[in-house]
Amino acid sequence: MGHGRDLYVSATPEGTLLRNAGERVLIKVATVVEKLPEAYKAQHPEVAWVAISRMRNLVAHHDDKVNDDVVWAALVDRVPAMVRTLGLDPGA
Repeated sequence: MGHGRDLYVSATPEGTLLRNAGERVLIKVATVVEKLPEAYKAQHPEVAWVAISRMRNLVAHHDDKVNDDVVWAALVDRVPAMVRTLGLDPGA
């Protein structure tokens, strides 16, 4: 997401590429989340597990309803926050 929001939402080939890549990241994150044991999820109620699954389904199956600003916020705010919350941040 280092290229910035303006390029991400732009109607350029680069913007399209970044949006497709960002959506793919969300799908991969949700795929990993789906495989986590329910006991692990129960230990971390502060993570919006259901919202992650819903976002994946929206991005994967309803491309015409995807809001690029919502996806951007998930990529730059929510996913990194989840990583920090779960203690998975290798830079921490």
